[in-house]
This record gives sequence, C-alpha cells and structure tokens, in this order.
Amino acid sequence: MTQIQSEFDSKSQSNPSVDSGAEGLRNTANSSELELSATQASKSELLSPRQLPDADVVIYDGKCVFCQGQVKNLKRLDGKDRLSYISLHDAFVAENFSDLSYEELMEQIYVIPNSPTGYTASRLGGARAIRYLTRRLPKLWILAPLLHIPFTLPIVQWFYKLVANRRYKIAGKSGPVCDENGTCELHFGDAKKK
Repeated sequence: MTQIQSEFDSKSQSNPSVDSGAEGLRNTANSSELELSATQASKSELLSPRQLPDADVVIYDGKCVFCQGQVKNLKRLDGKDRLSYISLHDAFVAENFSDLSYEELMEQIYVIPNSPTGYTASRLGGARAIRYLTRRLPKLWILAPLLHIPFTLPIVQWFYKLVANRRYKIAGKSGPVCDENGTCELHFGDAKKK
C-alpha cells in the first residue's frame, strides 16, 4: 500500500494535473454530500404556506410538543408536499385567516384547503380536519372508511377534544410552562395563578 501511495505522490509531484484531479474528486464528493444533506433537511423541514403557496394549510399549536410531533407525522405521511404547515402563533395566520380566533385555533388543528384560485372558505377543524386528511393523503386512505361512517363525526370530535384538551399534559409544552397569552388557563386551569 505504501508503494502505491508513494507512486501516486511521485506522479502528482511530477504531474500537477493528477493532483488537481484528485482535489476535484474531493470537491465533487463534498459538493454531493452537501446537496444530499440539504435534500434530507428539506424532506424533514416543515414547509410553510410561503414556501408552498399551492398546498393546503395545516394550522397547529407550535408551542405544543404533542402537536409538533403529529404535524411531523403528517409531513412524513404526505411525502408529496400536498400540505404546508404553520403555527397558529405565526403572523401569517392572523393576516390570512383572520376569521379564525385565537381561542378557536388553540382548541383544535385546522386545515384550510387550497384551490387554483386561492384558499377556500372552508375551515376544517378537529375531527373534520382529520377526516379531510384521510381523503387527501393516500397513506391515510385506509382510515377513511372508518372515519366516514355515517353519524360518527360527533363521536370522533368528542374523542379529538378529549386528546386536544390534554395535549400539554400528554407531551408537554415547548417554552415556559405558562405564558402571557393565557395558554395555561386553557390547558392547566389555575396553573397560571400559582
């Protein structure tokens, strides 16, 4: 092996193009690694409506660890950028979906379907959003028949609210335990007063 290395070294000293060729291969390899890591990052990154203006919008509680996890699962199940994601705490939500109050957004996830002419007037919250997603994402089609049984929406919504109201207790909250926006009052009762 040392003989091969010394031959390579002697050739690269006598022929600078061999050395520059090896350097070029290293640069190409580094470039390919960077492109691959950028692609992997974009696959795991949640793209916002600003980045995917033609996608349906999922509005979720960005301070809720449980919600963040579920949105990442949706991203993984989507795979084709059919959905964009935005925290209800982002200014984009107030600017574009002012018909939804902060209290409504804190109660449940919302999906805003998109069309060729822009966002529709539909505001699908909670169980309705989940039902819509089972039709929108092929990997969730298996759940569609179960969630579309006639007269079951109230039961599914009850179960959704049961989980949603306990989401901070289930998985925690990113950031301080309580904040000035009344998050604790909504999910922990009197925790803010303590």
